[in-house]
This record gives sequence, C-alpha cells and structure tokens, in this order.
Amino acid sequence: MRCEAVGKRYGRGRWILRDVELGLAPGDVLAVVGANGSGKSTLLRILAGLTRPTTGRRTGPATAPGATVGYVPDRFTAHERLTAISCLTHLGRIRGLSTATARARAGLLLDRLALVGGPDAELRTLSKGNAQKVALAQALLVPPDLLVLDEPWSGLDASAHGVLAAILAEAAAAGGAVVFTDHREALSRTHATAVHTVADGRVTRRADPGPDPGPGTAVASAAVESAVVESAVVVLTRPGGPDVPGVRDLPGVLDLPGVLAAERRGAELHLRVDRARTDAVLLAALRDHWSVRAVTRPAPEPATGPDTAPEPVTAPGPDAAPTPRTTAR
Repeated sequence: MRCEAVGKRYGRGRWILRDVELGLAPGDVLAVVGANGSGKSTLLRILAGLTRPTTGRRTGPATAPGATVGYVPDRFTAHERLTAISCLTHLGRIRGLSTATARARAGLLLDRLALVGGPDAELRTLSKGNAQKVALAQALLVPPDLLVLDEPWSGLDASAHGVLAAILAEAAAAGGAVVFTDHREALSRTHATAVHTVADGRVTRRADPGPDPGPGTAVASAAVESAVVESAVVVLTRPGGPDVPGVRDLPGVLDLPGVLAAERRGAELHLRVDRARTDAVLLAALRDHWSVRAVTRPAPEPATGPDTAPEPVTAPGPDAAPTPRTTAR
C-alpha cells in the first residue's frame, strides 16, 4: 500500500498532515512515533481506510475490495453488557465467519491473551488492559492483510506483551503489513522494521532501526538479568526459571517508568534509564515480582580522546561477584 501526497484537515482548521509519502510492503512492520496531538492516530485511521484524506490518495492491494484490515483503536468501546466471547462472535459474523468459527477463533485468541475473567466476562467489568485484549482479538478474527494498531501495548499486563510481540511477527510472516504507534522509541525500534516520525504535519523516516535480533538473542534465563542505567547497574533475579511469565518479555521491561532504551545481550538485558527515575524503575520491578540482587554505581569513565574508544560498562558475569554499594532482596 502507498500513501501519495496525503494531507488531512477538518473543515477549515489547521492541516494535521501534509504531503505524506509512505509505502508498505507485505511483511513490513512500521512504527509511527510522535508527540500527543501530532497526527499519529489520524494517519493510522487513513491507513485503515476509516478516514478519507483531504488531499492525495492511498493505493495498493490493501485498499482493494475484499482486502482484510484489522484495526485496534487506542480505546475499544463495545456494548457494555455483552460478554467478551459474545461480542467477538458477533463481530466475526459481521466479517463473514460462521457463528461456530467466529466463536472458536475468539476463544482461542482470548485464551492466548489470557483475558482476566475468561471469555464470559462482561465488557463493562474489564480493565483498560483487558479491554485492549478484546480489541486485539477482534482485529485478528480474520487474518489481516493490513494490521493497524494505535498504542497497542497501553495498559496490557506483562504476560500479554510477549504475546502481542509474537502476534505482530506472525502477521508479518504471513504476508501482512503491520503499522503501530507507541510513544516509547525503544519499544518501537525493538519490534519494527522501520520507524517514522510525525511532527508538524510531516511524516519522515528515521534511520534504520536495525535488524531484528531474532529469538537467539532473547533473554534466555531468569537467574540473572542486568540493567545498565545512567547512574547505576541493577542486577535483577526472578524465581521460577525462564518459563515465568514476563521473563522473556522485553516490552514489559520497557513499560517501567523512566526506561529510555533497552538492548538484549545474550542472557542479559541492558537498560538506559532516566537518572531521576532510577528508584521508580526499581520499585516497579519489585512490584512485577523481580528481586533486586544488587545496585552498583559504575566507576567514572576515564577521559577519552578521538583515537581512544571507551570501555563498555557490563554487568558482572556468573563467575564474578558484583561489588554493590546497596543490596536489596
């Protein structure tokens, strides 16, 4: 699909988007980042075909009759008294599925997303995060040619983050194109093949976010995790081994307040954290059932010249005990 010279404004108001040139190919996962009110949601609605552009056009197979578009809004609303399974079955029938097929697919998706309260929970009883799970399920009832998600990680619990990441990868692997928004650049770079920024009505592509790290670089053990922050090295542990929900969950860590960037290095997870929010990160990690093994302040880095590369800061390995200044268990 392509957007060609797309612009959008409402009535005689200001231009929200101007001269947008954007291309999507099968298998692409595009992240759209920008400040609140920058036009991200408007761009997604245009891509999904829910809003007509004021100028320009969108073309390509995803815009043709019969193409399947899955759309997850930033807030999902449906009839409050319906149960999750009834709502999804109804939406599946609207999309051409038989009642039995729609119900079966809905049940599988809700089970995979671990909806709190189960498929018979009424929508009015669901938290924002669990309503988001129903929104994700409705977008996936029919395998989409184009999957458009507005802030899809917002409100989700840690265990669902990894599931959502897998869903995006599966949709792309099946030949669909995926577009999502998020305000966290690190999360966007982790899951996207390209990142675009919306600012002042213009959409620009950022530098290549880098190759997908692949499953070989996922966090492989819960015994020791590490985080490199601006002011400290934090070593986290989580009892129960690698099968504990969230242990392999990079996006869940990225949701901690103050986390600016993350990088997986083998069995380690290195975080860059806002200096002022280090305590908040530790508190959130503890609330998410991590144990803080040690907090150490790295030694000041020596001055480096143009021909001298600084030595990287690394967390202590299994055979080298850390030298913490503060220890919490």
